[in-house]
Amino acid sequence: MAKAVETGKSGVKKTAAKAGTEPKAKNPTKKAAAAAAAAALPGVGEHAPDFALPADDGSKISLAGLKGQKVVLYFYPKDDTPGCTVEAIAFSAKKAQFEKAGAVVLGVSKDTIAAHCKFRDKHNLTVRLLSDESGEMLEAYGVWAEKKLYGRAFMGINRTTFLIDSKGVIRRTWPKVKVDGHADEVLAAVKEI
Repeated sequence: MAKAVETGKSGVKKTAAKAGTEPKAKNPTKKAAAAAAAAALPGVGEHAPDFALPADDGSKISLAGLKGQKVVLYFYPKDDTPGCTVEAIAFSAKKAQFEKAGAVVLGVSKDTIAAHCKFRDKHNLTVRLLSDESGEMLEAYGVWAEKKLYGRAFMGINRTTFLIDSKGVIRRTWPKVKVDGHADEVLAAVKEI
């Protein structure tokens, strides 16, 4: 398949198939459409998609309401699973350091607020956890995608972190995060901007 490479406003290269070289699907499913839409993360240098979601502390958090602060958004698959727990504990342990660097850390998954509260209380988490049950924010950030486990395909969250500056611009992205040492790496990046 022939591909063309373009550079958008953000300077991020985008690849697109040349017209007429790719056969069109007869009846694309909703699942396939969602997977295709999720394949593209917002690029570094682009404005972060806005959101307004409920948090585990009873508040509603929006990107607009955080203007003037750096924001670390980490998307994780599920409350109280091994990797997600290690990641949440690591970010919670460094919460004061993130705040000193002018950043707020927010964890996002599709779990309910009740599940978030149980997860928070069980592990003494101090970072706020946002609930995106509808999946709209997950799709806007390109983290809702088809995944495979033991040969089974399903839709889920790709563990991804975004660093957004005080003006709402994405400054750094970590796709397919490995949790060990990740909070330290993100904190170092926060201190650089």
